[in-house]
Amino acid sequence: MAADRTQIAIIGGGPGGYVAAFRAADLGLDVTLIDLDENPGGVCLYRGCIPSKALLHVAKLLNETREAAEWGVTFGEPQIDLDALRAFKDRVVAKMTGGLGQLSKARKVTYVRGRARFTGAQSLKIDLHDGAEQSLTFEQAILATGSRPVMLPAFDIGSDRVMDSTGALELQDIPERLLVVGGGIIGLELGQVYAALGSKVSVVEMTDGLIPPADRDLVRVLSKRLETQFEGVHLNTKVTGVVDNGDALDVTWEPTAGGDPSTLTFDRILLSIGRRPNTEDLGLDNTKVRLTDHGFVEVDVQRRTAEPSIFAIGDVIGSALAHTASHEGIVAAEVMAGQRSAFEPNAIPSVVYTDPEIAWCGLTEHEAEGRDIKVARFPWAASGRATTQGRSDGVTKLIVDPQSERVLGVGIAGPGAGELIAEGVLAVEMAAVVQDVALSIHPHPTLSETIMEAAEAYHDLSPHITAPRRK
Repeated sequence: MAADRTQIAIIGGGPGGYVAAFRAADLGLDVTLIDLDENPGGVCLYRGCIPSKALLHVAKLLNETREAAEWGVTFGEPQIDLDALRAFKDRVVAKMTGGLGQLSKARKVTYVRGRARFTGAQSLKIDLHDGAEQSLTFEQAILATGSRPVMLPAFDIGSDRVMDSTGALELQDIPERLLVVGGGIIGLELGQVYAALGSKVSVVEMTDGLIPPADRDLVRVLSKRLETQFEGVHLNTKVTGVVDNGDALDVTWEPTAGGDPSTLTFDRILLSIGRRPNTEDLGLDNTKVRLTDHGFVEVDVQRRTAEPSIFAIGDVIGSALAHTASHEGIVAAEVMAGQRSAFEPNAIPSVVYTDPEIAWCGLTEHEAEGRDIKVARFPWAASGRATTQGRSDGVTKLIVDPQSERVLGVGIAGPGAGELIAEGVLAVEMAAVVQDVALSIHPHPTLSETIMEAAEAYHDLSPHITAPRRK
């Protein structure tokens, strides 16, 4: 078993790990990136963000062909070639991950396919994908092993009819009836995909609302649309039993506050109730790395763990967004290279890629409860561009400090909200005041000008909504 040495060892090739590897290499460090997949990309590119967005794009197209009749254009019923659709998704993944493989080689990053475990504060043992073993010593390391879907015992019945998000993305078939367990981001995104493909979709959620982190006024925009797309959305409801009868799944659920149970039959279940960090079986007991009670790695603002030579980023520390992990990877790489750097953002955007999309950054209205704020809203019913698209149900809002008039947060619900929120991130990060946004001329007609008009609405000066009664 040959012993190798590197300056920087990075365990995990997702958006946190490969970005950290590239930045460290650009800074002149010798980098080894370790992951089980053929190329960098991680869950996001192989089994998450990218394949799901490819399918959501197809779902959007299908929905638009059906809605076009309202505009005087009628299409025949779409014919879905599931094999071709699956191949399209796979081509997207292969292109993105293959490109990252080329970028790794161009940067002279050593890429090792295998599973790594710490044998000490500066040493690893790697089980290579071909069955061999390799030892690796390093000066500093980054732990970026990501997360995996949570599986509850009640659903672990040994049936391939019960899917997690990874299984749902494989598109084995289009079930006639699909139950999505969990009203969070992943479940609703994939639920809309299957609904567009022809499945009758139902959702059960234990809490009293969908997408708990988002403000309720934003979620209401999505909920109204889901009422027309899903067979049912059942809030304050928990699943108490699942039985595979050989032909389908018999699912029993009941209200969380107590009540009579109901049993319905579904062809498949998509279990989407969260993810857990991949921090087990990594040899962390051979280091000083500390975990929280929920299994996340503890880090400081530089993303350094309690073991000075080891950093951690991404899902393993609870940063469950690809773009967050990427920026954490940049910080960790810069610190390892001796630069002054810290992860201290004022605004991290969150996006729900449903249709309509929901996006927010900075302070939410819910988080601001009890704090002196003012909320300025601009309804998309007053937006010319939204009206031309037949999508005037959206809303853009600003959370503002009434004393300084600084923009503290931005929330958007509507098509393209994920693209629009970047302007909100910039406003919060740059400590912009409402007037800065209002005086920034936006192109017309666009959805982006809803942000400008929300700022104008703060002072009751938006020309496209009802004027206030003047004193």
